[in-house]
Amino acid sequence: MTARAYCDCHVNIWNEEHVLPLYTEQLARVRAGAMAPKSDADTLHAEMAHVEKAIVFALRYGDSIGIESDDETTAAAVAKYPEKFVGFAYVDPRRADCMELLVHAVEDLKLKGVKFGPIYNGVALSDPRLVPVYEYLQKNNIPLTMHMGTTFARNAPIDMGRPLHVEPIAQKYPDLVMVMAHMGHPWYEECIVVSRKQPNVFCEISALSYRPWQYYNILIAAQEYRITDKIFFGTDFPFARVDESVDGLLTINDQVEGTRLPRVSEETMQRILESNPFTHWWHGDNPLA
Repeated sequence: MTARAYCDCHVNIWNEEHVLPLYTEQLARVRAGAMAPKSDADTLHAEMAHVEKAIVFALRYGDSIGIESDDETTAAAVAKYPEKFVGFAYVDPRRADCMELLVHAVEDLKLKGVKFGPIYNGVALSDPRLVPVYEYLQKNNIPLTMHMGTTFARNAPIDMGRPLHVEPIAQKYPDLVMVMAHMGHPWYEECIVVSRKQPNVFCEISALSYRPWQYYNILIAAQEYRITDKIFFGTDFPFARVDESVDGLLTINDQVEGTRLPRVSEETMQRILESNPFTHWWHGDNPLA
């Protein structure tokens, strides 16, 4: 695979000391053999060799997945590989110092966006603890990427991953760019219709290529609802790799060869691969400045 002018908008970073026993205990419900042993800065840089830019963020999923990283890890990776990485902060609204950490991440560490997993932290998007987060992000032109969709973790309330919950927040904060990761699987139709209705809501296809039938139906629905211009490329590394994510998209129609089923168009595939969040997720400012 040769270098392409596309961005991986969903890359997880952690060091070995951030991995808790709970993580290994739950891997049976993740793809067998698909997990990279590491997801530190050097590992990510090698994996992203054929990606122009990678948006990276730490996870604070200690009590659900078993990964408890921090924004300093993200900032250190950006400092080491500034030509490759763009860092996002992580917010956990359960913490009393949530806003203090967020302000530090943005104003001191110079991280350019925010990641939040409502299903992983057990905090609904409508929770009042998130109000100062939304207000700060909207005021400071900072996009919010959210894990929307299900997960394998037992301690993760499924309903909090439903994309329908994004719409009221998008309406209340119309200048806050919100990005639904994983197309909200398996509720991808909710993700698609919310994104179509709300100008400030986008979505991305990370970690979908290894469920090809679901992935095919997602992309067909996105074409029919005409939202393919709001879908961005991502991997969710280390849960999926760059090459398999690209190949999974480009070969999505193989499974329907010989049938009369509709095809994912070449235009859709190329539009996703060439998507550039830096021209859509921020309001005019250059996030790389």
